[in-house]
Amino acid sequence: MTLRRTPSYSLVTFLRQNSARNRRNRSGNAQFRSLTAETNQGDHPTQNPDAKDCNFTHVVKEICRTTRTKPHWENTLLSQYPSFNFKDPSFFLLYLNHQNNAFLSLRFFHWLCSCCGFSPDQSSCNALFNVLVDAGACKAAKSLLDCPGFTPDPASLEGYIRCLSSGGMVEDAVDLFAALKKVGFFPSVATWNAALSGCLKARRTDLVWKLYEQMMESGGVANIDVETVGYLIKAFCAENKVFKGYELLREVLENGLCPDNTVFNSLITGFCKERQYTRVSEILHIMISKKCNPDIFTYQEIINGLLKRKNSEGFRVFNDLKDRGYFPDSVMYTTVIKGLCEMGMLGEARKLWFEMIHKGLLPNEYTYNIMIHGYYKIGDLVEARKLCEDMCGRGYVETAVSYSTLISGLCLHGRTDEALRLFQEMSQKGVARDLFTYNSLIKGLCGKGELVKATELLNELLALGLEPSIFSFTPLIKGLCEVGDTKGAIRLWKDMHDRHLEPMASTYDYIIIGSCKEGNSAQGMQWLLNMLSLKLKPLEQTFEYLINGLSQEDRLDDILVVLDIMLRVGYRLKESIIHSLVSKFGKENLHFPNLCLENILK
Repeated sequence: MTLRRTPSYSLVTFLRQNSARNRRNRSGNAQFRSLTAETNQGDHPTQNPDAKDCNFTHVVKEICRTTRTKPHWENTLLSQYPSFNFKDPSFFLLYLNHQNNAFLSLRFFHWLCSCCGFSPDQSSCNALFNVLVDAGACKAAKSLLDCPGFTPDPASLEGYIRCLSSGGMVEDAVDLFAALKKVGFFPSVATWNAALSGCLKARRTDLVWKLYEQMMESGGVANIDVETVGYLIKAFCAENKVFKGYELLREVLENGLCPDNTVFNSLITGFCKERQYTRVSEILHIMISKKCNPDIFTYQEIINGLLKRKNSEGFRVFNDLKDRGYFPDSVMYTTVIKGLCEMGMLGEARKLWFEMIHKGLLPNEYTYNIMIHGYYKIGDLVEARKLCEDMCGRGYVETAVSYSTLISGLCLHGRTDEALRLFQEMSQKGVARDLFTYNSLIKGLCGKGELVKATELLNELLALGLEPSIFSFTPLIKGLCEVGDTKGAIRLWKDMHDRHLEPMASTYDYIIIGSCKEGNSAQGMQWLLNMLSLKLKPLEQTFEYLINGLSQEDRLDDILVVLDIMLRVGYRLKESIIHSLVSKFGKENLHFPNLCLENILK
């Protein structure tokens, strides 16, 4: 939950006292005033007789040049100009006009205040504040608000809100809207839109709706434009409420308005994620009918959405796009190559690779690693190594990503010795090992039964302060269960759980099967019940191992419970197990109570 900070009393009081004067400045561009116009509102005139004097202007320019070119000017400036009046407010305003460097101006301002006895007035502070805002220096502008007696007028605060929003300081921007509301000043719709955009970029949809509510409460419904609605649609999509976003789009279209392509693209991405391809087609038709012709980015969203869900239709759309005269860039080529590799269509990916190079679009390190991993997946280690050498030959520095790709590929084919050599080589070449590198090697070692080395790697990554993932633990849990060390597997499982990592459903299966193999079907039974309480579905073989274990221990009542659960889950008993159970219960002179063999055999 985000706590809403309250604007300071001085800020609200100043705004309230000056609200009548400031209501005139409602233009969205009001904050972009020239320094000359700004200084007319201060307590001092823009220019005094000294400022008009050419010598005075010359000295100011010299001081600007000195502060711009000499690294330690603070130590010598006063001795260079012993008779100059640095306290004169008109001097600082003229300095701002000639300096054209926001951060240097702020540094000079602090020097004046600390070394020259300069007492900044409202005009000086406001001029510097606007310079910092125009430069996008939102943190520096915020620091200026601590100056005693200074509070920017609402029109300047509009520019500050835009600055905060583009700089990611969206909570501060929301606070300012609340302050302006208290004095009855309504910012322009462009300022509201800038803040909404900033909240979306910061992935704070909660603040999007908070701002929209404030907008409505401030009586801004009449000023809402199609851009505002576009941000609301995007917020719905970001919250996976794409159908609500679509409803809002239809409503906007009925009112004769049409958002820009980025809004349509957000809906397309959302519907691809939901696999609602009919809706995607509808949106494309709407765009064409409204003369918002789909651009390359629109098609990129469609292609990416389809390929992410391993839908080969994305490849068809890509080829159709080229046939219609579009020129895909390297990003789109990489997206399609990645999708094809993940679908096992390496032949098509290879064709695109060479087509991409032929068109002058050189693959980057990411594209190389996708193809290398693709070759490893199909077992073509020779081509994978060639491509890796080609990548290094083109000047790409070996990184954790490239090493991890190679290590993962080697482990995939059981070549852990080579993978370990690469792992050691990373340290020798100063390439930092990341979590993916460790996880890939742990998985590979566990697959080869080298559990001691895998455990050492897990301990090493923990000692380095890396945050483990479920993929750091799961292969080891599986491996320990397979070699009969279920107790060790359970210790790891609890360690993973204590780290607030949600264990995969398969870890329960491993422990249940491992317990049964060790003759501890009671423990397996308990883990089955724990699994079901979390609404996790066990594997069919998990039930089979448990039934077999319970049968060997003559736990006939528990067998009936497991059979009932198994049938409810939707599995069928193998004929061999049925015959075994009939024989088991027959020897005990028992029948299958409350269990109908006809249901089992269905």
